[in-house]
Amino acid sequence: MTRRVLPGLALLATAACGRLQTLPASPPQTPESWLANQPWVQLRLGSRSLLLIQPSSTLLIYLLGLAGLALGLRAWRGRHGQRARAWWGLGLALWGLGALLAGTSYQAFGWEIKCAGRATCAWTSWWEVFYLLLTVAAVDALLVAQAHAGAAGRRRRALLAYATANAGVYSVVVLAGAFGPVAFLVSFELLVLFAAPSVLLCLGLAAWPQGRARTRLDRTLVGAWLGLLLVLAAYYLYLVLGLTQRLWARGVWFSENDVLHAGLVPWMLVMGVLVAPRLGDQAEP
Repeated sequence: MTRRVLPGLALLATAACGRLQTLPASPPQTPESWLANQPWVQLRLGSRSLLLIQPSSTLLIYLLGLAGLALGLRAWRGRHGQRARAWWGLGLALWGLGALLAGTSYQAFGWEIKCAGRATCAWTSWWEVFYLLLTVAAVDALLVAQAHAGAAGRRRRALLAYATANAGVYSVVVLAGAFGPVAFLVSFELLVLFAAPSVLLCLGLAAWPQGRARTRLDRTLVGAWLGLLLVLAAYYLYLVLGLTQRLWARGVWFSENDVLHAGLVPWMLVMGVLVAPRLGDQAEP
């Protein structure tokens, strides 16, 4: 019985995973038209050649990813028994890992992953699905960290419950969208809808601390979270105005994703260098 069931489950899982690739790019594109819309270079690796898409954008998002991983591991190693610092380090590291996955599929090797060998390009990939999962988990981990640092009692328990539920529900929704497949459920827009409340809760924790006056750390966090919201606003404004296409027509590649990542690099440095070493657990009353 086991010999029959296990191969069947493996075949079912493979087929389900493959369905994600049936979502077509929007608007539909051939591999050739996809390449015509962005910069790329050809890399030689022995006898194999690979196309590297958006070289400058790839460098920027990989810088963000490596910074997040390095700063997250630094905060984790320096936690000294502080749960707030441990969760902060985990959040930054998850964000960095997610950025590396996103950069690999959206930028660096997007053509190889979503277009090579196909008549029409796929809209997304499992690299991007895991990026979505890790990014929302990262934001909720940062919320857990701030709950330990800036709340106590019922308020802390409520925040921890929300962060856990938000990450869990989002994971179920995204995986359902990936196996469905349903494009909106594996979109950046849905990621923002799930991450935004956690960001606002983090902002609120810093702006209105529980039972104490605001500290310099609180003010830094308020500025950082407001900065993140401004970066997202700049991303959407750049996208709506169509500035990527206008600049590309003039031979200058700087996309809305570059706006997002260029803003997130200094944000990540603030979170890892200025905030992480100063985080500590708030004692329960």
